[in-house]
Order: sequence, then C-alpha cells, then structure tokens
Amino acid sequence: MKGAYRSIATLLVGSGVLFLGNGLLVTLLPVRAQLEGFSTTAIGLMGTLFFAGFAIGCVIGPRAVMRVGHIRCFAAFAALAAAAVLAHPLMLDPVSWWILRFLVGLCFAVLYMVVESWLNEEVSNEIRGRVLSLYIIVANVVTICGQLMLNLYEPIGPALFSIAAMLVALSLVPLSLTTAAAPKPVAVARLDLLALYRVSPSGFIGCLLIGLAEGAFWSLGPVFAQGRGMAVSEITLFMAIFVVGGTLSQWPLGRLSDHLDRRLVIATCCLGGTGTAVAISLVTLDGFTAQLALGALHGALMLPLYALCLAHANDFAPSDKLVETSSGLLLVYGAGAVIGPLFAAPFMDLYGIQMLFLAIAGVLALLAAYSLYRALRRPLLAALERVVFMPMPKTTPSVYALETDDELETEAGAEEQSSGGR
Repeated sequence: MKGAYRSIATLLVGSGVLFLGNGLLVTLLPVRAQLEGFSTTAIGLMGTLFFAGFAIGCVIGPRAVMRVGHIRCFAAFAALAAAAVLAHPLMLDPVSWWILRFLVGLCFAVLYMVVESWLNEEVSNEIRGRVLSLYIIVANVVTICGQLMLNLYEPIGPALFSIAAMLVALSLVPLSLTTAAAPKPVAVARLDLLALYRVSPSGFIGCLLIGLAEGAFWSLGPVFAQGRGMAVSEITLFMAIFVVGGTLSQWPLGRLSDHLDRRLVIATCCLGGTGTAVAISLVTLDGFTAQLALGALHGALMLPLYALCLAHANDFAPSDKLVETSSGLLLVYGAGAVIGPLFAAPFMDLYGIQMLFLAIAGVLALLAAYSLYRALRRPLLAALERVVFMPMPKTTPSVYALETDDELETEAGAEEQSSGGR
C-alpha cells in the first residue's frame, strides 16, 4: 500500500509541474502576442490551434503509448513540448506561433493522458474518488500559481518562456525515476456524435457551447484585460480569479444539481453568467477590487457548467457506457473550444475588446434557453437512477475512468449487499 501511495504522489507531483507550466503559458502567450502587435484574430487562431492540437493528441496518444510505453512516450512528448515553448521567443511571427501552439496542445494532451491513465491504474477503488478530488485540487491550485508567475519577469523578454520550458522538462524527473510498474495500454477515445446526442441532447449541446465560450475566454481574456489598461500583475489576478470562483462553486452547485433537475441549475448559471458577462463588457467599475469580484462571480457561474452537463449526460447513459460518453463529450467540448476563439476574435477586431464577453454572454444565453426547452421536453429521472455529481477536469478522456470505476464499484457493492440481504 505504501508503494501505491508513493506512486500516486509521484504522479501528482509530475502532473502538478505540468499544470504549473501550462498555467503560465496560457496567460503569457496572449499578453506577449499583443505586445508584438499581433491582431486579435491572429491571437484567437493561436487558441484555436492549441485546442485542435489537444483534441488530436487525445486521439493519437493511446497509439503512441501502445507503441513505446508510458515512460518513453512521456519523455518524448515532454521534450518536444519544452522545445516548442523555447522556440516561441525565437520566431516572433503569427504563423510560427500558430504551428507551435498546435504542437504544444498535442504534446500536453499526450502528457496528461499518460499521467491520468497511470494514476487510474495505481489507485484502488476505496480511494479512487479521493484521488480524483485531489487531482482536481492540484490542477486548479497550480494553474492559478502558474498564471501568477507572469509577474516574475517582464513578458517582453525570453525569461518566462524559459521558466515554462523548465517546468515542462522538470515534470520528467518524478515519472522517469519512479519504480512503479507501467500500466496497461490506454483506451482509445471513440467519438460517435449521433449516439452521444441521443443519450443526452442537453449534455451534447451544453458541452459544445461551453467549449465555445471557454475557448474564447482562455484564448482572448488576457487581450481583453490588456485593452482595459490593466498592468501585467492585474491581468494575472484577473485571469486567476475566474479559476478561484469556479473552483469554490463547483461542489455547492453540483450537490444542488443532485437534488434538482440539472438542466434548471445549468439554465440558472447560464442566465447569471450572461448578466455578469454583459456587466464585465459594458460596466466600468471603480476600483480593481470591484472588477475582480465581478470576475470571480462570472467564473463561479461559468466554469462549473461543463461538469454539470457531463453529470446530466451520465444520468441517461448506460452504466457500461459512462467512460465512452464522458470521453466523447470531452471531444465535443474540444470542438467548441476550437471554434470559440475564431468566433469571438473577428468581432473584437471590428467592434472592440468588449465583444469578447458580449459573445460569451450570447453563447450562455443560448444554452440557458436550450436547457429550459429540454427540461420541458424530457422529464427528470428518479433520484435513484441518477449519478452523483463529481467535479471533472477538462484534460483527457483517461481521467474519466477514475470517476466511473469508483461508481461501478459502488453499484456492485450495493447489489452484493442487496443480494446478501435477500
């Protein structure tokens, strides 16, 4: 048992270092691109290509692991990602950055997949849920820390890219030195769009639209903050506060959705998020603290939506299809995230930076209307037929086995107890 805990700690450290580097990059790149004079559309395309690379990495990652094994695959893609990060300040033109962002997205997808599949292999069913919760906490906390690392050096120089590359390279150390046995091959994520839509139209459309809104936000949020005249330190806090708000609200909203129609909770969050997005776009608040408070509220309403839609879809999915359904919906979310920056950036170029949050407001309002419509069309399942809400990271399909295996074990235990009682 001690060996298993040591392996879990090793994997959490490795993934934490990766999330730290990605948290720094996700804020650094739009800020530096703006300083280099890239257009908003060019910056949006960077985000699009990152998410496109990430989606493709989720598909090709299992095959790469099967060919060379977990440790070699992690080492190869970590080295490739670190080299791509270092190349950014050497090739300061939009086309080069588009290619590099695609490559980094692909590499990070494979790296997260290796860690998550390995983590799933190491944990027992008794602690699976706790390990998943710990993984989510690590991901959120170190992502926030990575965003705040932008304050260490001026973004116009190469130092921050070097730090991000160092973090990616350092993630190799704990995984390369582990004595744990490599896990089984990773399952390939399959995407059957029609089957996914039939299982849960609300979950399918919800994940697509949430991906669109969040893809636009993560790619162009720093550009919006720069356009509002925020200093680098303020930009990092502005972006980090969304994650803080979303992290704090996930459990309360999720538990509420366990007792109500999840679609009504989704619609309520979307309507609230529409209001906060419009306020961020159009209302000039006195004081940076007031802007942070509004950003935290918007994050608290928008960021839990993916997990809520996923839980709603799993309510209707057969128990033997939970991993397949969750994995497919993650790729649907990724497709939305690919479209999001392309959708918002041209409007920002034409009509001003405020169009980012107005576009997000429009997407959330559309999802609210659709969720209410579906709530009227399809009745709520009985409480015994529904899954328990669990916050979920938007990383790779491999993470869903951590939740689903735990649920299946719980169900099996309940059936065994029931049989014994009879």
